Amino acid sequence: MASHTAGLSEVARRYALALYDLAEEQGQLDRVAGDLKDFGRMIEDSADLRRFLTSPALSREDQAEAMHALATRAEAHPLVGNFLGVVARQRRLHVLPGMIKAFLEHLAARRGEITAEVTSAAPLSEPQTAALKAALKQAMGHDVTVLPKVDPTLLGGLIVQVGSRMVDSSIQSKLARLQLAMKGVG
Repeated sequence: MASHTAGLSEVARRYALALYDLAEEQGQLDRVAGDLKDFGRMIEDSADLRRFLTSPALSREDQAEAMHALATRAEAHPLVGNFLGVVARQRRLHVLPGMIKAFLEHLAARRGEITAEVTSAAPLSEPQTAALKAALKQAMGHDVTVLPKVDPTLLGGLIVQVGSRMVDSSIQSKLARLQLAMKGVG
């Protein structure tokens, strides 16, 4: 299973780098990055979309048409729409979240930024995200790109992962630690 996951990561990275090169060539890095972040949020928020991305029931062309329609409706840059069509025709939609992550990480690395995956119980507001970026910049000494994720099971708090370092200040983990401490006392 690990080699399968590593293979998917490599596929995601290759597609992401190809899109990065095209976006850089056309001077559209920021626009493409913004569109990909929007798609990432759509995937995160929609169980139906996640099922669609992994469904083998639809033909390549049907998937490509659906992704093109979604990109058009989202007013994504044509480069993003074309990219999604290619990904669909190659039966790689199941790797799309990894492609988005790889693109954004590569962009951040090229800009000298650090990427932090931030998981919260509810979407962070713009002021919360700005405050978090400022705190992470102070702690890390570099600009930080925040990749937000939502996990309602956290109840509250945040899980911040930067590279291999993780800070878990979620209420769920605090309750788990409290439960373990109480079991140790009794």
